Amino acid sequence: MSLMLVYTFCCLACSSVNDLVFKFFARKERSRGLFVCAVGAVGTLCFLFLPDKAGANLNATLLWGVICGIFSAVGNILLIESMTNLSAGVCSTIYRLNLALVVPFSVLIFNEKLVLSQYAGIVLALLAVLAFLPGNGAKKSRNAGKKALLPMAMVITAALFRAGLGLSCKYGPLQGASINGINLIIEIIWIISGLVYYFVKENKVYKFDLQVVKYGALSGVLVAGILLFMMLALSAGNASIVLSIAQMSFLLTFILSVIFLKEKVTLFKLFAMLCGAGAILLLV
Repeated sequence: MSLMLVYTFCCLACSSVNDLVFKFFARKERSRGLFVCAVGAVGTLCFLFLPDKAGANLNATLLWGVICGIFSAVGNILLIESMTNLSAGVCSTIYRLNLALVVPFSVLIFNEKLVLSQYAGIVLALLAVLAFLPGNGAKKSRNAGKKALLPMAMVITAALFRAGLGLSCKYGPLQGASINGINLIIEIIWIISGLVYYFVKENKVYKFDLQVVKYGALSGVLVAGILLFMMLALSAGNASIVLSIAQMSFLLTFILSVIFLKEKVTLFKLFAMLCGAGAILLLV
């Protein structure tokens, strides 16, 4: 149990710091595509030499690796873009509340049963998202509210993609896919997605920037750490305990964003954080 908790808190720490790195990166106009590519390149190096990458079924590993990779890469690009206009605490909270989406879909796909506490968790998750909607807790112009709607839609969509990633990562290994192989393919998809995003949208605006590589390298190590420590934690203990603690990362991100980014603390944000923490505890 103690070893499981060490791995889980390491995963939580990596997730929290990585969200903060995303926000630091998104504060300035830099190439998101090259950043995502750099994250994937470093992550690929981290997983390239791990054993058993083919698994019991190579075709299943390739298929679910690509599916998980698309969910992961696109979701994180949307998360980074949303952080351009929204606070790290807001984005991290909504993104981590994808657990509220995983539960009902798990019922449909895996025939899992919901108890009353999990229904209450879904309600609390929705309340947390509503509390973070543009305009809550502050007087803003109509134009400012409209400007925040697009990044809010992006981060909610990112949460949907993260839910898809979670469900795919659960289903893939059941079909004989290798966990190490899936993780490696996910990182490769980050490279491809980053390059596509850059050449399709950004190459006429952004040029090569060493800062992008530095941020990407740091985030790449953190993303690899998230995956590695999660796997170690799940192999050492109960999945419900591991996931419930790991998803609490948005609480630490909120605290870090207040300390390092001087983001404002409002009653609505505090209410949303309490609802989010309660939702995750009830859902798992």
